[in-house]
Amino acid sequence: MILSIVIGSVLSGGWLAVVLYCDWQGHDRSKDPMDRFVRNPFLFFLQRSGILDRLGPFTASLHSKLLILHGGSWAVHSTNGYIAAVAAAGYGAVCGAAWLSALSGEHALLYIGLLLGVVIPTAKWREASGKVEKRRQDMLLLLPEVMNKLMLLIGAGENIQRALLRCAERADEKANQPLLVELRKVNEAVRNGESFAAALELFSRRCAVQEVSLFTTTVLLNYRRGGDKLALSLKELSYSIWEKRKAVARARGEEASSKLVFPLVGIFFILMALVASPAILLIR
Repeated sequence: MILSIVIGSVLSGGWLAVVLYCDWQGHDRSKDPMDRFVRNPFLFFLQRSGILDRLGPFTASLHSKLLILHGGSWAVHSTNGYIAAVAAAGYGAVCGAAWLSALSGEHALLYIGLLLGVVIPTAKWREASGKVEKRRQDMLLLLPEVMNKLMLLIGAGENIQRALLRCAERADEKANQPLLVELRKVNEAVRNGESFAAALELFSRRCAVQEVSLFTTTVLLNYRRGGDKLALSLKELSYSIWEKRKAVARARGEEASSKLVFPLVGIFFILMALVASPAILLIR
């Protein structure tokens, strides 16, 4: 109990001291309570202690993933703020568990809090990788459909820009898919006076998916020729894209089935207990 009180007091006092020091020094005085009491104090501590510099390679990897997820407006300072918020979540878990342990007299709560202090930041760090991979899979699943529709429109005599515009305009549940959102940005850039080639190159960079880059390169190499040559090039590319889509769909199906194993095992044991408990009670 004494150990829990000491840990809780040190963590709470340290956090309060950093908050007051940041207010006194005038570091990014923000009206947002999340920035004032969470991000700014922990960012100040991480920078002054040198921890952020030691995490340089990991920070660069995280920044590249967040840049893909949030677009070109995402800056390095935003990544540092994200890291500070992640560190604050782990810090808060340990501090809260220490005070709960002190109030209840259960030492196990302190150990659980220490475990959560490591697990929560690790899970948040890996969450960005999971979102990037899910985004890549969503794009890969939708890309063959977009290519098929594009080939049909081009074969019907539509030019490439109008065909892409019609491919991006959907009113179903897939309207907010990342690939269609990025295609709509291409159409907006062209309407604002940007060249079609430059807009497609930016589209490829924002997507950051190899298959989308191949699609963009194919369109850029053949869109001036148009007609049958562009449709034929897209048709040849679509074969490999469809195979990759099948692999992604198969992987998602296996992942979904593996997630069902633990609930089914739990239900099995519950049913066994319900069935066996009357027999055990009768024996007694």
